[in-house]
Amino acid sequence: PGSGPGHLGLFGYDPLEYEVGRGVIEALGLGLNLQPGDVAARANFCTLDADGKVTDRRAGRIETELCEERCAKLSQHIKQIDDAEVIITPGKGHRFVVIFRGADLAGPLSDTDPHREGLPIAETKPDDPDCTKAQKAAKLIGQLYEVALPLLAGMEPANGFLMRGIAHQPDIPLFAERYAMRPACLAVYPMYKGLAQLVGMTKHEGPQTIEEQFARCNQLYNDYEFFFIHYKYTDMYGEDGNFEAKTKAIEAFDTALPILLEKKPDVIAITGDHSTPCALKAHSWHPQPLLLHSNTSGSDKL
Repeated sequence: PGSGPGHLGLFGYDPLEYEVGRGVIEALGLGLNLQPGDVAARANFCTLDADGKVTDRRAGRIETELCEERCAKLSQHIKQIDDAEVIITPGKGHRFVVIFRGADLAGPLSDTDPHREGLPIAETKPDDPDCTKAQKAAKLIGQLYEVALPLLAGMEPANGFLMRGIAHQPDIPLFAERYAMRPACLAVYPMYKGLAQLVGMTKHEGPQTIEEQFARCNQLYNDYEFFFIHYKYTDMYGEDGNFEAKTKAIEAFDTALPILLEKKPDVIAITGDHSTPCALKAHSWHPQPLLLHSNTSGSDKL
């Protein structure tokens, strides 16, 4: 699964009932306010060869500063397509968000990301081919590429971009209403902040390392009953196929964990939203490990 449905499942929402596009999640995580009818997409800068085929889906994981420069150039030249406003906002690293704001727009649409190298940028299509609002949104995305790709030509490694999770914001019940607990989020990357905001968690900005996240959790311990703490690096190094770095990321998490244990929380759950094996360099179908510790959960003696 993707990170969106994976996390919704962890939060107790049926991801088949509540379909949330990654663009919506990423936009909320960046602090953007979506209006009714907005269609949002998460985008990655990528590297294209002379034939327009993708040679690196993440543009070598360019630094955030370079992403900001590319987004500024696109924003300067692309403010509107037909009757829709176009909002381009940089995220972290090679990621950014595109929002189309206009009348009669809807998602979801298929990704323009071919999901592997060696293929051209895919054409987006409505999930529901009979939805005229989604057809209009798909046409806008095609027009965006027609204007944007010439602006990025010759700007390797980020001379193209791929769009994923193209959708509008759904109605979804709040976490606090479902579980009668005050929830807080401590995450670094915008997408995971957006997931938390979508279900009504309070985002706390600032901490950049897992040690800082655990320390902030301890500071806020009496203000909330539930903490969502996200750790990205195991997934990131899995996507890179870097087994050694992924191993070190797990060891770094284990080293920091005693900070969280200082407060002796009633329940600790450690798991993942999906597997990302280094051998595949992609999300997979493999089951997730789960550590659940509390005085009432029982024990398997491991």
